[in-house]
Amino acid sequence: MAEKYTVADLVAEFLPQVGVSTVFGIVSVHNIPMLDAIGQRNRLRYVKARGEMGGAHMADAYARVTGHLGVIFTSTGPGMANAIPGLVEARFAGSPVLHITGQTATRFIDRDVGTVHDVPGQTQALAAVCKAAYRVRSANEAFGVLVRAAAEALSAPRGPVSVEIPIDLQRTLIPRPAGLDALVLPITAPLPPNPAELDEAVAILSKAKRPMLWLGNGAKQAGAEAARLMALGFGAVSSWNGRGIIPEDHPMTLGALHGNGSPRVQEFYGSVDAMLVVGSRLRGHETMDFNMKLPQTLIRVDGDAAANGRGYASSLFLHGDAALTMAALADRLAGKMAVDPGFAADFAALKSRAGQEYRETLGPYQGFPDAVRAALPRDGVWVRDITISNSTWGNRIFPIYDPRNAVHPVGAAIGPGLALGIGAALGAGGRKTITMVGDGGFALGMNELWAATQEKAELVTMVMNDRGYGVIRHIQDALADGRLFGDDILNPNLEGLAALAGMPFFRISKAEEVTDVLKKALAVSGPALVEVDMIAIGPFPPYAPFNTMGKHAERAAR
Repeated sequence: MAEKYTVADLVAEFLPQVGVSTVFGIVSVHNIPMLDAIGQRNRLRYVKARGEMGGAHMADAYARVTGHLGVIFTSTGPGMANAIPGLVEARFAGSPVLHITGQTATRFIDRDVGTVHDVPGQTQALAAVCKAAYRVRSANEAFGVLVRAAAEALSAPRGPVSVEIPIDLQRTLIPRPAGLDALVLPITAPLPPNPAELDEAVAILSKAKRPMLWLGNGAKQAGAEAARLMALGFGAVSSWNGRGIIPEDHPMTLGALHGNGSPRVQEFYGSVDAMLVVGSRLRGHETMDFNMKLPQTLIRVDGDAAANGRGYASSLFLHGDAALTMAALADRLAGKMAVDPGFAADFAALKSRAGQEYRETLGPYQGFPDAVRAALPRDGVWVRDITISNSTWGNRIFPIYDPRNAVHPVGAAIGPGLALGIGAALGAGGRKTITMVGDGGFALGMNELWAATQEKAELVTMVMNDRGYGVIRHIQDALADGRLFGDDILNPNLEGLAALAGMPFFRISKAEEVTDVLKKALAVSGPALVEVDMIAIGPFPPYAPFNTMGKHAERAAR
């Protein structure tokens, strides 16, 4: 008698066949068949998140660090809704996340009859936040829908894709698909650039004396090609989600100090006669809502035709894959460029002066970027939440050497830092990970400490504790005439919390202690919690633009 094979069995077999080794989720009434099938096969590591939001953020960070699918299982309705913040962030970050959720039985779907977890319009809700959302409508469709969803998540521009599988279909018997054995996902091939557009770009760039690259998320897999252009004389900067494409200790990259918060860099752009923007949206969050002046000649490369003119007008737009386009440009430009012989020296001087000037705005925290970098191994992973320390130095001047070793909330959400750190650590294959969170953001997801302990994640969680919402205080001081409201929150004693979670605890009370304490925490096998006592170290200075508004401007004028 042939072995019984269900749609749930298909899900459990499909994921390893497409290269997935780890999945995240919470077991619930509408996904038990799928998780049971995973448990019986024992081919996937199943990470038990403490909340669907945390699980979705873990899958996102896992995808960013590994470069492959991150997978999150949720239940229907409320469980699905809890995952939405993580899916929203994965969409912002362009992460290939496959979200597999249950559904009520097919005979009840969209009838609003009050079955457990039933949410009419669930597919539409997921479609609004994901790259795509699909529902398996019959058992025979399941294989095709899974193939399409996984391929779509991994095709440029990457993003999260949701699949709903009703509970009755999960249990339905089907023949095992023969296509599983030789399965190759139909990922969309990289788009080659138009030769005529390349010729136009070469005509402009070959005359440039002071050319620069701006590298974004879409160029993360094109580091070698970007390096070829830099060997021809280009300088470089990156978006916050494109960091490490060129290692940031390269003398001709400013990394993410791309002008926001650095007037000297903005001034330097006036001398740049051509900027090639590759795979970047030039996000308003990073360009001061498009008020930052970029070089007048702006050539943009993107796989999305709609990027042409978005945010900034394009002098020329090349529709194509980042790696293919930069490789073709490097081929055509070889031997044709005559870069200003003084450009490299000017760039080096800019990098040194702008970096030092920016550090001087950080008050007692100006040594933190170098101190944390000295503790974290070169191949370690740097994760951070949207806390004041990240908005100032974590995103901008902490050195990154590989694009897969940097994770942050691109959507600027507060709270996902711990979960992102866990997913990153589990995707890093044993390499050490630090996640920097503020005490306010930490409060939103501290329940995932127990997931870190259970999974023995090689993760140091560094809590920047200023006893409240430091960023909000700066904003209220600048824009609400100094009136503070809702900024003071009561959090648990972090040392006691670490003891409850079963992990070692360390405290930093002086800026000079950062490297030594972090090294001790990183030497721990498994997770550790580090509290940075910002009250003891001193207040964090307001940062641009809030340091030029309201009360801060008045103080500066005195």
